[in-house]
Amino acid sequence: MPAIIDENECTGCGLCVDECPAEAITLLDIGVSRVDPAECTECGACVDVCPVAAITLE
Repeated sequence: MPAIIDENECTGCGLCVDECPAEAITLLDIGVSRVDPAECTECGACVDVCPVAAITLE
């Protein structure tokens, strides 16, 4: 399963966008990040870098 971002917890800092080696995460205009499940490689880099634990891998 690809990474899941809890948009209620995401602060829009963009660290996950910068860290994602697959470029599967984008920062939306509304100030939250979103994962493209088709591009996510489930590496967990975004989970490790998120300062508010808004990203999970299931």
